[in-house]
Amino acid sequence: MKTGGKTGRATAIGFGAVLLWALLALLTVAVGTVPPFQLSAVCFAIGGAAGVVWIAATGRLATAFRGVPPVVWLVGIGGLFGYHACYFAALKLAPPAQASLIAYLWPLLIVLLSGLLPGERLRAGHVAGALVALLGAGLVVAGPGQALSADYLPGYLAAAACALIWSTYSVLSRRFGAAPTETVALFCLATAALSLVAHLAVETTVWPQAASGWVAMGALGLGPVGLAFYLWDIGVKRGDIQLLGTASYAAPLLSTLALIAAGFARPSAGLVAAAVLITGGALVAARASRAPGSQSAPAPAADG
Repeated sequence: MKTGGKTGRATAIGFGAVLLWALLALLTVAVGTVPPFQLSAVCFAIGGAAGVVWIAATGRLATAFRGVPPVVWLVGIGGLFGYHACYFAALKLAPPAQASLIAYLWPLLIVLLSGLLPGERLRAGHVAGALVALLGAGLVVAGPGQALSADYLPGYLAAAACALIWSTYSVLSRRFGAAPTETVALFCLATAALSLVAHLAVETTVWPQAASGWVAMGALGLGPVGLAFYLWDIGVKRGDIQLLGTASYAAPLLSTLALIAAGFARPSAGLVAAAVLITGGALVAARASRAPGSQSAPAPAADG
């Protein structure tokens, strides 16, 4: 698929989600000790409510969700809630660095699964670029001396489920491209409700102790757990999904750089190598997308 014109703009919009996700770790640290399902419930409620306000402001509230097939709701709600539920479980059952690395197989899976979509053509350059970028992400997330252990197998499986759920959600979002991006607002609200149920079942409520924690929680809901999902929906439906998948490996690198800038992490030579690998992988994938004969049609636009 060529990345010029509307397709290129949609790809850039989708990458905006990756930039927002790069702030996820920094803002989560700033929130403090709020339990994960509680944080998910609050942030998704903020993101969903902001979406509803946006829809109402455009005058589409009465028609935005009309005629959306039930399977779209299943994919959307299952994708958002399923990914976060498995991710929280993975972080509890396995070392966070290893769990994150396994979960970050989702960009590679997006690249591979996208070849099954109508009108898409998976090239060797797409796969090679994703693998190179994965290696770079591994340098950031895993770090030295991180060996896998069978003791953490349940956590590894939960992390692998994360990767499969999010890549499947992203690819199926393109498959059901006629569904309007406004549906993401209800995906977020439903995810907030399910997260609240999970929180009440397994967690003790804890709120931020400082004003900065409340600000960070609000920023999470508006950005990485809000606007990001709307941008991602546009990107995977209208953009170059293979290039977007590969470029998503920039998230752990950018996240680490944000933590360094805020004083929560230290720079290292590994970050330089990771930056080279992730950038190189994205360039390889971009070249494959611009190759002759690689153009394909984006998902059909929704009416209205």
